[in-house]
Amino acid sequence: MRAVDIIVKKRDGQALSQAEIEWFIQEYTAGSIPDYQAAALLMAIFFKGMSRQETVTLTQAMAHSGQLMDLSDITDYAVDKHSSGGVGDKTTLVVLPLVAAFGVPVAKMSGRGLGFSGGTLDKLESIAGFNVQLTEAQFREQAKQYGIVLCGQTGELAPADGKLYALRDVTGTVPSIPLIAGSIMSKKLASGAKGIVLDVKCGSGAFMPTVEAAQELAQVMVEIGTDAGRDMVALISDMSQPLGHAVGNALEVTEAIETLRGRGPKDFRLHCLEVATYLLKIAGRGEKWQHEVETRSLLEEKLDNGEALAKFRLLIEIQGGDVQMVDNPALLPQASMIENFLAEKAGYIAQVAADKVAMAVLAMGGGRTKKGDVLDLAVGVEVLVSVGEEVREGQPLFAIHANDAAKLDEARQFLAQAIQYSDKRVLPVPLFYGVIEGKK
Repeated sequence: MRAVDIIVKKRDGQALSQAEIEWFIQEYTAGSIPDYQAAALLMAIFFKGMSRQETVTLTQAMAHSGQLMDLSDITDYAVDKHSSGGVGDKTTLVVLPLVAAFGVPVAKMSGRGLGFSGGTLDKLESIAGFNVQLTEAQFREQAKQYGIVLCGQTGELAPADGKLYALRDVTGTVPSIPLIAGSIMSKKLASGAKGIVLDVKCGSGAFMPTVEAAQELAQVMVEIGTDAGRDMVALISDMSQPLGHAVGNALEVTEAIETLRGRGPKDFRLHCLEVATYLLKIAGRGEKWQHEVETRSLLEEKLDNGEALAKFRLLIEIQGGDVQMVDNPALLPQASMIENFLAEKAGYIAQVAADKVAMAVLAMGGGRTKKGDVLDLAVGVEVLVSVGEEVREGQPLFAIHANDAAKLDEARQFLAQAIQYSDKRVLPVPLFYGVIEGKK
């Protein structure tokens, strides 16, 4: 086979065979196909799409490009969660220790920034010394001994996805259902989880712009998972405005810690509780944690009594991080300049465009514009209002954390585009739009 023939075939809108997809993934993983040809295929898939069978084949090929993890010696039923990506989405930092506080082992591999801003690993690296690169042996031992682990993909686990994940970020091919579904589910299938909860976001700050598009992506991933023998739940959540207040790596870690202390923004707290409820539900497999009201009450208790925070602190400690930064988040990276962005008029907030807020953070160096960019972990934006709130002229809408005056000015321009006002009362935006479940 030749890579160019496969690229041309997909460019012309034809379905690729199982053999062609498997060969391409195998050769790209081995380094025999260069990035520019992989990028060309990604762009062809972006424009021409993939059939359900092609998507399943792509996912399985990426999952099998490395080792498949077996966690049966750690737990008979491992659970995992994944977000399709959003602005201010630091959910994993709260949900994993919260669920682990119930004695449910959580062993998760996460990624770096894809699209607008830093990913979970970038946020965690705001904590000095935290080691995100564990070997499979370290991953397994930590999960077995402590019941919680959060790190980057090992080189042995879905290495094809690791390479494509970084390439998509810098080639404009992120918002493609087959590529997103394949990327997410290949890691989930390879990492050994039996029950998977997906947080699929929609809106201006998500890869899926509409509820319908998010539902389509969620359905594809649920079907891929159930075909592979996994129990699946997909939540459809809003990302038209940022989640919580903090957008930016160190700022988001601070907000996650505040939430683990029983505080934090109401919307973010409720979002984490919802995701954690379904993780416990799927872990219970019909035996426990099935009554949602009771489960929610227990989850709130773990947040408020410090047990979830203790699990997070343990996670940071065992992976080499400076726990003093958990105890005192003021020790996390701090920007040299903080400036309030003020409301230009009185009225009701009709829009806080998540993508524009994210672009403001990106402009200040909090996200990647090209592969290998080094992030400024201190910069970011605090979002001080949400859709539906009434504001007065001159009221602070955002707090901008910057390290460069020129970049600060560029951030202001994006934030000016993020806000829309209304003279009439505006309804708040819902957190969730629905749930899709699938049983193996």
